[in-house]
Amino acid sequence: MIEARGLQKSFRVPEHRIDTLKERVAHPFRRMEYRELHALRDVSFDVRMGEFFGIAGQNGSGKSTLLKILASIYRADAGRIRMAGRLAPFIELGVGFNQELSARENVVINGVLMGLSKREARRRLDAVLDFAELEDFAELKLKNYSSGMLVRLAFAVMVQADADIMLVDEVLAVGDMAFAQKCMDVFYEKRAAGKTIVLVSHDMGTVQALCHRAMLIHDAELAYIGEPEEVAMRYYRLNFADKDGTRRGDAAVPDINARIVEARLEDEAGQPMENVAQGTPIFLDVLIEARRDLVDPVFVIQVMNVDSVVVFSITRSLGDDRRELSAGDLVRISGRVENSLVPGKYFLDCWVRRPREHGDLAVQGLRLRDFVVYGTGAREGVVSVSADVEAVTEKAERR
Repeated sequence: MIEARGLQKSFRVPEHRIDTLKERVAHPFRRMEYRELHALRDVSFDVRMGEFFGIAGQNGSGKSTLLKILASIYRADAGRIRMAGRLAPFIELGVGFNQELSARENVVINGVLMGLSKREARRRLDAVLDFAELEDFAELKLKNYSSGMLVRLAFAVMVQADADIMLVDEVLAVGDMAFAQKCMDVFYEKRAAGKTIVLVSHDMGTVQALCHRAMLIHDAELAYIGEPEEVAMRYYRLNFADKDGTRRGDAAVPDINARIVEARLEDEAGQPMENVAQGTPIFLDVLIEARRDLVDPVFVIQVMNVDSVVVFSITRSLGDDRRELSAGDLVRISGRVENSLVPGKYFLDCWVRRPREHGDLAVQGLRLRDFVVYGTGAREGVVSVSADVEAVTEKAERR
């Protein structure tokens, strides 16, 4: 779907700024001096049909520049790009929007820019506003929108455009947690439907959970392309370790310790299930593979609700008198968990921790799956508890 070969891009950055007319008049013959900033150097890659492709890198490495070249916002200085299909970019907050127009007008204009006919863009207007939860603000000018409202509107337009290729930069951090999770659900749906998506992200958990392949850009050059776990490991080493591999003083350092082979919920008969009835016990069956030699590893299973509140966690070490795992060894975490969760959506995570020789911890978070607890019970709070408490009337004493 995307073929990029030898992409290069540089910018001229002025060494001295002249901000006022007085400075210009006082120094009419001063020559502006520039330095060359190389944003991309000879970057080549392919993205296949139906692939979720991740792009990682530190700030200033060239990720966003690359996405803007793919979206034809920037023109590359050298190299070539070929794309097969219609493109929907979600790159920068407010790009493509007219602040003086209403949300309704902007949705139609952006839909046309993404390849829809004017009639089709209007037909999808209600779906866009419904997804963005902005029906009550359809006639409001965008200059009066908050940054979060702009994010919701821009993402909804991209989703409804239903293009062949989606380019997504990590601007979802501006939105609230509920909408960010709504967007993640869309990504999982698009992935299952075989859509082609290019995602720039600093969240290595998202890259590992969603992406089929990923690449790492460092100092404007392609540093690695391949498995998401390897990209995540290299990214963590760039961010959290010096050249000699020592830590930067943090108490816990992200790293790649393991990968999920299988994670499922089961009923009492051992049959897999997607969701759980309220009050019904949860049976876990998680298989994890060590990606490196691990000494004294600790596994923390967490259940988190949609508000990112950890409802409970279970911490386990190796239970068979072993202290070490070799790369490739498998660990199964399974058993029965009492279910006191109130009805709602939840996420099951596993944190793999190991002590490092520097005295700190190397920690990796793995998203196992999401599930829904259904039932007719009360939805207040985060858990439902049994209590032997009663309310009775008493005769008041006369004073």
